[in-house]
Amino acid sequence: MHGTGEASSLKTGVIDFTAGCLGGVALVYVSQPMDTVKVKMQTFPGLYKGLVNCTVQTFKRDGIVRGLYAGTLPAVVANVAENSVLFAAYGACQKLVGRTVHKQNLTELSTLENATAGFLAAFFSSFTLCPTELIKCKLQALRETQSQAQAAAADGKSRPTISSYALVSQILRTEGIPGMFRGLTSTFAREMPGYFFFFGGYEMTREFYTKPGQTKDDIGPLRTMVAGAVGGVALWTVIFPADVIKSRIQVYSMRASMTQVGLDIFRKEGVLAFYNGLLPTIVRTIPATAVLFVVYEYTKKTLTKLLE
Repeated sequence: MHGTGEASSLKTGVIDFTAGCLGGVALVYVSQPMDTVKVKMQTFPGLYKGLVNCTVQTFKRDGIVRGLYAGTLPAVVANVAENSVLFAAYGACQKLVGRTVHKQNLTELSTLENATAGFLAAFFSSFTLCPTELIKCKLQALRETQSQAQAAAADGKSRPTISSYALVSQILRTEGIPGMFRGLTSTFAREMPGYFFFFGGYEMTREFYTKPGQTKDDIGPLRTMVAGAVGGVALWTVIFPADVIKSRIQVYSMRASMTQVGLDIFRKEGVLAFYNGLLPTIVRTIPATAVLFVVYEYTKKTLTKLLE
């Protein structure tokens, strides 16, 4: 019996991991243009007048692939790594929370208990997310950072291009492995409370749509997408100031603490600076997390049936 239970847990973990991978890939291709705009507005608030201006300027200067989809490869790696670990850890943390509150059936967990499982799962996914998010943010803000360096050197001629591999090599050469984890503390501060509200909002909305005699898995793809969108909006609304700080630390390779960077932004730019890029983030999040959860849930259902 013990061996059967371990095999079942392993199978569930593999299913969650695979479904998270596929959901992460779908999320990136839906959301990458608005993510690029978000990072530019967060790190260079004085350069753009708003969402439309930043989008148009990026498209005019660098096009779709090198502009709006800059950093897609590390974004895919980041999201596959994060979401595969996140959803596998979420399933494991649901079981841990279930044992703690003496509920064997995970469908009996309350919204608060599911949210707590999401909070714990985000600790593990942060370690996979931080290095890849660092590379993504640097590639997305490459033109602006190099333009500033060229302006300082009175030379604005060269076109900024660098591959993900070359950027990783450069960071490892100059800063070592700790350089790849620049912004880890702010990643924890963003991810853990964020995923409390992410999974809490998602599960609460699914519960709201569940009719008597139904389970949350029976609400259908459209309502699952709505629940995913609610979870995504809840996450970003709560954590956006921490994300602004993380983006600054990573793009500028800052060695200052999260608190120091946050206070510096507040003193120099005011409280509204913590919400630069919120609009493109919400625009991006609604379809992205809707797609993420519908791909995750239906991949999970399909794989569970295939492996029965």
